[in-house]
Amino acid sequence: MTKTGICLGIGLMAFTGVLDPVNVRADAEMPFVALGADLNSEQRKTVLELLDISEEELENDHVISITNADEHEYLDDYLSASVIGTRALSSVAVWEREDGHGVQVTTHNISYCTTGMYQNALVTAGLENADVVVAGPFNLSGTAALVGAIKAYSEMSGQTIQPENIETATEELVITGELSESIGTLPAEELVGAVKDVVVAEEITDAEEIEKVVTETAEKMEIQLSEEDRDKITKLMGGISKLDLDVDKLKEQAQGLYDRLSGLDLDLGVTKEQAQGFFARIADWFQSAIDKLAGLFG
Repeated sequence: MTKTGICLGIGLMAFTGVLDPVNVRADAEMPFVALGADLNSEQRKTVLELLDISEEELENDHVISITNADEHEYLDDYLSASVIGTRALSSVAVWEREDGHGVQVTTHNISYCTTGMYQNALVTAGLENADVVVAGPFNLSGTAALVGAIKAYSEMSGQTIQPENIETATEELVITGELSESIGTLPAEELVGAVKDVVVAEEITDAEEIEKVVTETAEKMEIQLSEEDRDKITKLMGGISKLDLDVDKLKEQAQGLYDRLSGLDLDLGVTKEQAQGFFARIADWFQSAIDKLAGLFG
């Protein structure tokens, strides 16, 4: 089984900020909690300790249960049933935060899915201004925790997260995990974030244009992509292009990632008003050359 396969088979709960759990609790009201339905009493105790929440503090209207059926609902399109498994174990707590805080994630006993991977996908799903803590009763990979975080956030905010957002966010987490195995974790997070930036900012929906963005962005980042990986990212971005996402909100909610991208000087995220497509600058250069030649032959 691949790392990504393990990562996806854990239990639906739930990205680049790393939080100190003490700071999470310092100014917190009660969080909304999603607990794995298959936790036994000892595992439940361990998870609550890692989330820094006592049984006495749990409020019934702030707790939901995530089942293995929930996991299969959102993961069956990407993983085999044997990989998803038969038990929901991972758990998550979500704290509401003030505007401008962004989505911040910390993890306990999650060995594979990074905070950056979670953050990217959660922002795609539509989460805003929240602290998210993911915990497993023992060492787990944790991708399946994503849906639990989304559902807990939905309960907390009263905001309905559309199924297509959840499915696309799940696909983003899967693909980023797979990419991390071939190109490395940080490059995978940055490449997916950079391409998403361009696709959303320029409202690109054409598959051929999206593929060009993927190819050029990878070249600028000096990342060698296989044809299979290029196709996966292109398909993912096709789904993302259909969501109602705002590039400014993406950057605000996942500020750490976009600060890193800014430092790479990729010249990404051109607005539609500035250019009608990612390659408009190239077209302008050719037109300028043609005009000059026409002038010479006046």
